[in-house]
Parts: sequence; structure tokens; C-alpha cells
Amino acid sequence: MKRLITILLALCVCLSACACAGPAEVDRDLAVNVMVLNGTTGFGMAKLMADSDAGEASLNYSFSVETDASSVTAALLSGTCDIAALPTNAAAAMYNKTEGGVRLLALNTLGVLYLVVNGEALEIQSLDDLAGMTVYAPAQNPAFLFQALCGAAGVDVTVDDSYAQPADLRTALAAGEVDMAVLPEPMVTIACAANEALVPALDLTALWQQVYPESSLVQGCVVARTQFVQDHPAEIDAFLEEYGASIAYVQQEPEEAAKLIEQTGVFTNAAVAEKALPRCNLCFITGEEMRHTMDGFLQVLYGTAPESIGGAAPGEDFYYEGQ
Repeated sequence: MKRLITILLALCVCLSACACAGPAEVDRDLAVNVMVLNGTTGFGMAKLMADSDAGEASLNYSFSVETDASSVTAALLSGTCDIAALPTNAAAAMYNKTEGGVRLLALNTLGVLYLVVNGEALEIQSLDDLAGMTVYAPAQNPAFLFQALCGAAGVDVTVDDSYAQPADLRTALAAGEVDMAVLPEPMVTIACAANEALVPALDLTALWQQVYPESSLVQGCVVARTQFVQDHPAEIDAFLEEYGASIAYVQQEPEEAAKLIEQTGVFTNAAVAEKALPRCNLCFITGEEMRHTMDGFLQVLYGTAPESIGGAAPGEDFYYEGQ
């Protein structure tokens, strides 16, 4: 009996210790290398970047801002980047290229695409008004998405993607070289400021919801190297907590956030960033909702342009759901 009591007391002590242990402590000395793209995909990171610069973040972050997604994916491949903000299709393609080498942590941006037209030359109120017309769209993702949208709506449109970069198309639109183009924010704001005749005629995010009611247009996300996730789950969860707070700040304090966006180099002009933010559709979606939202979107892309996501929909292990 004494031996049984001793065992039970020892078990109680162990259970009590486990209950009091709480969540795992983070390693504050661990270097966490984070890359963001300039523009809307990186907007939500600005507050966390500023907090890190001020020594107020919980992890030892090293941030860099890139202008080309290929630089980010190369760094993920080499292991010099641990966490990165990327376009959603690039994240899926990266998963396929590395055979599961990255995990999706969160969605950070819904649709940021708009059809911008010369209001003095055209009156466009719906996709149906575009039938038989040529619409310019930046190469790759914007062109794929607009083509999918028009195809599902049954509207016969020619999509011209001869302008590879959004900035080049924005310049051509503002100069009057083309009268109609699909552009992302903040390029929409810049183009409209340069040419008062330009107006955002169609919101592709709203149209996507109408055409694909079971899906959402989601264009930005954050991923991490699978090995880093496996080795440092407590740090990943700490990052997500801080990142979610950073996005919430940018949404709730656009004027101050715009200053941080310029200060951290995520975008060069605070005034443009502040004006563009209401149309940037920033979000912070994780867990099961992230899985459902992303999977529906990728299924649409796979059906339209499978090469844009690496030729296949990612497996279940693509989605990070926490410890």
C-alpha cells in the first residue's frame, strides 16, 4: 500500500509539473531570416519589421525586402531564408518544386487586382462589357487570373500579356498607350494619380466571388521552410502571433502604418501606400480556414493554368496548423 501511495504521489507531481510547464519557450537567440516582397504582399509585415528594428520583437529577426519573387524562392531553396511572403501561386509552385520543402503558414492578401480604364474613352460596368475586346494584363499571375475569371463568366476576351511587369503596364496606361489594363495595387493608385482620366472600373476580388462562390481570390501568403518548421515550432507560432498583430495594426492604423511601410522599405511612398491600403484587402487567415480558402483558389488555377502552380495541387502537408 505504501508503495502504491508513493507511485500515485509521484504521478501527481509529474502531472502537476506538466500542467504548469505551459507553452514551449522560444529561443530568442535563434536567427530567423525573413524575406518580403515590396508592395502589397509585404505591407502587413511593416509593423513587425519596425518593432524588430526597435528591439521590441520576441524573436531575433533579420528582414530583407526583395523586388523579385525568384530571389525569394532561391533563398528558400538554399536555406538562407526561413520565412517568406510570396504570391500564392509561387508558394504552391515552390512546394511542388521542392517536393514538400515549404509549408503555408498564413494567407496575408486577398485580391488586389482591378480593371483600370480610360474613363474618357470607355465605359465599363461589368465583365460582359468587355466581350470582343483586348485587355492588357501583366504576364503570369494577373493574366492567368483574369483569363480564368472571364472564361468562367463566359466572356470572350483577348488577354494581352506583352507587358511583363506591372510597373511597365502602369506607365503605358498612364501615358495613354493603352486604354484598359488589369493592375494590382498600389500600381492602380499611382496610375490614377498620373492620369486623371483613369478610373478603377471593376474590382476583380468582388467579381471572383460572384463567378466562383465556393472560392476566394487570394494572392498573398507567408511560407516557411519545412525543415525550419519541424526544428522550431515554438518560434513559428511566436512569429505567427506577432505577424497577425502586425497585419491588424496596418489595417487599423493606415496613416501610421503607411509611414512604417516607407520607413522599412516595403514601399517607397507613404502617401501612395496610405491611399492604396483600403483596396489592398490585407488579411490574416490561418488553420482550417486557410486550408479551405487556399485549396479552392488553387483548384481554379489548376483548372486554368496548371503550370502557374507547378503542375499539381499541393498535398495536405502543405498546410501548417500549429503545434
